[in-house]
Amino acid sequence: MAELGAEIARDYRDREPLLVGSLKACVPFVVDLSRSLPIHHALDFVELSGYGSAAMGGHDRIRFIKDLDLEIAGRDVLVVDEVVDTGLTLNYLTRALSLRGPESLAAVTLFDRPYRRLVDDLPIRYAGFTVPDEFFAGYGFDVAGHWRNLPDLHLVRQV
Repeated sequence: MAELGAEIARDYRDREPLLVGSLKACVPFVVDLSRSLPIHHALDFVELSGYGSAAMGGHDRIRFIKDLDLEIAGRDVLVVDEVVDTGLTLNYLTRALSLRGPESLAAVTLFDRPYRRLVDDLPIRYAGFTVPDEFFAGYGFDVAGHWRNLPDLHLVRQV
C-alpha cells in the first residue's frame, strides 16, 4: 500500500485529488490507500449494481444505487476499485463520471486481471497486483454477503 500511496502522491503533488470508492468491497482498500497518502485529498463513494443476464454469467446492465455527494467538475478524480476483471463496471463508471467535467480521471485497483478484459481502453493508472482467476474472501471481498470483515485475504476453494 505504501508504494501505491507514494506513487499517487508523487503524481498528484500540489493537487488535491478526489478518491471515489466503488462500494462495497473497496472499503478496506480505499481506507488503507487514503491513510497511505501524504497529500491532501477528499473521499466520496458510489455504489453500482449489475442486473440482467449476459453471456458467461455476467450482467448486461449497470445502474447507480448511490451517486457521489461531491461535485467533480474541474477536480482530479481517482476511481478506487478493489478488483478489475472484465472492465465493464469500471468502463461504465468512468464514462459516466467523465460526462461531469473532471479535470482528470484515472483509476487505481488493488487487484488486476487483465486477461479477463472485455474493454481495452480503461484508465487504470495504478494497479497493486495482477492476480490469478481465483475467488477471494476477506479484506472487503465477500462470499454470499459474508466474510467481508476478515482482515486479510483467503482463497475460496470451490467444491
